[in-house]
Amino acid sequence: MSLQTEQRQHIDTLIQLSEGRETGLGACREVIRRSWARCVDEYRLDPSRPRPVRVLTQQALRDHQESVDDLLHVARAGVDQLHAQVARLGYVLLLTDHRGITVEFRGQRHRDRALRKAGLYLGADWDERYAGTCAVGTCIHDTRAITCHHGEHFDATHINLTCTAAPITDPQGNVIAVLDISALESPRSHESQNFGLSLVTLYARMIEDAYFMHRYRDCLILRYDTAREFVHLNGRGLIAIEEDGTLIAANGSGRALIGEHLHRWPPWSPDRMPSITQLFDGEISDVLGILSACGDQIRAFRARASDATCFVTLIEPRGRRVAARALPASPAPVPALDRLASDDPAMHRVLKLARRLRNEEVSVLITGETGTGKEVLARALHDSGTRASGPFVAVNCAAIPESLIESELFGYLPGAFTGGRRHGMRGLIQQADGGTLFLDEIGDMPLPLQSRLLRVLAEREVMPLGAETPVKVDIRVITATHRDMSRMIGDGHFREDLYYRLNGAQLRLPALRERADRHFVIRSVYEALVAEREQATRLRADAMSALLAYGWPGNIRQLKNALGFALATVEGDEITVHDLPEECLVDAPPATLTLAQQGDEAVDDDGQVLHELLQQARWNISQVARRLGVSRPTVYRRMQRHGLVPPNRRG
Repeated sequence: MSLQTEQRQHIDTLIQLSEGRETGLGACREVIRRSWARCVDEYRLDPSRPRPVRVLTQQALRDHQESVDDLLHVARAGVDQLHAQVARLGYVLLLTDHRGITVEFRGQRHRDRALRKAGLYLGADWDERYAGTCAVGTCIHDTRAITCHHGEHFDATHINLTCTAAPITDPQGNVIAVLDISALESPRSHESQNFGLSLVTLYARMIEDAYFMHRYRDCLILRYDTAREFVHLNGRGLIAIEEDGTLIAANGSGRALIGEHLHRWPPWSPDRMPSITQLFDGEISDVLGILSACGDQIRAFRARASDATCFVTLIEPRGRRVAARALPASPAPVPALDRLASDDPAMHRVLKLARRLRNEEVSVLITGETGTGKEVLARALHDSGTRASGPFVAVNCAAIPESLIESELFGYLPGAFTGGRRHGMRGLIQQADGGTLFLDEIGDMPLPLQSRLLRVLAEREVMPLGAETPVKVDIRVITATHRDMSRMIGDGHFREDLYYRLNGAQLRLPALRERADRHFVIRSVYEALVAEREQATRLRADAMSALLAYGWPGNIRQLKNALGFALATVEGDEITVHDLPEECLVDAPPATLTLAQQGDEAVDDDGQVLHELLQQARWNISQVARRLGVSRPTVYRRMQRHGLVPPNRRG
């Protein structure tokens, strides 16, 4: 079909639209349909009379360029980079102001005449009110990125063009410029422009953020992202603040975060703007102290509106150091508590409260899944408080047989019952006198004993079995459970009055899979195990990646067991992904996992075959594991099943 025929058909379609008949619109996209309707109904454009390209005079163009001079200064690097990527594909680049006037242009010199004729040139006016439906004009009207491809243009003279545009907005969300790439010829498929749309949107955001940084260069700026690795390089959110935490302005992602807090967006509402500590769960001292308190100058905070973890860094005003003079005095370090976490927001809240409670006599209930480190936190509370010189007595209520728990806790006098010690025994509660009694898995304490424990807490005295006179005790009680205590109380399995005695303050430990500082936890556990074993072994990156990807249903306890296993079985001086237990290999190829999980039915279950493989590899277990596509633990298990022992370990 000739271009003239296509143009006539296009004009006929738009004339039908102007006459109220939409039968020819077919599968026209809704965004284009609305723009065509505006062109006909609001702008009174006549589709049968295509309009010539409008190009401003040199003086008028200079006036438009001067009005966006600051933006042009910032945008040129991004414009050049984008053009370098798309020029070889036949695209030219336009940067327009908020009225659709092209104030910056990158073209193709050998096609200069054709580009001028099409309006793809410096000074061209792409306002929708004049040029009709087009990428720039429709982008300005709708404040959204858009591709206007071939026949989607309103003006029939433009139906061979493909144009993709994205808005650049100011901190209030108003369009201040449009970034556009256009081509005189392109494939007919609309999908052929999808990548261009993503690319233009990306560069528009980069220019927008660079302009934000330039405009607020004399302010404190928070830069954040949901991925720690991208914060310094390309953090999505930018928020300018005063030194007291008052918000000044934000980029698009920042405005969305503020909008979540205000429950409405737009419009921009400076009189209702929250402070930075209302957006993020933390104190202003935590924010101002990011650069000095964190090694990589990034700190994790919880976004209050969405409960998402955001990794935040601080950009200081040009030429002056705000944090150094504005940062309130940091609280004294508490090593026993400080070493339990890095910058996980949930752990930050737990440890902040723990610091306040460490010297108080209030009872503390620690909750969390099994293996999250409840006893470790309880001991840290004890070691960091005024009772640190006293005993720390830990009792696992689920591990002591029900028939013995009463005598273990309360003690007994000589002859109190058959089978007891001849001289009696001081119970664990008495042993904790002057220090801390930690009752782990308190939810498993038998109901009859709960009444006796309640008396201990109320009277601060204990009655050993067989005694007639109670013994005074000076203890602080910390308890822990992984159970749903509210449900247990409702089911009649736990005394409500005892629960409120124990729950003077509650500390909830997050699961390992929920923590933003998993890398810190893994490294800390690993280094502690290496120090215990005096073992010069390093953790290779592929093993760390597998550990970070795993869900850890058993939490830190399971992590410690997995690393302990790897250290016990590793053959060289580094732990690789093949040294980890099989359940940690969530990222292994499906075929590998299938073979590793076949157990007794594995193809190498023939002991002779396995023996030959081991001999060929000179008993290098790692090499055999790689050849079979299984983990080293699997090879060890099958060697044991077949009684295969390396020569250097035979007696």
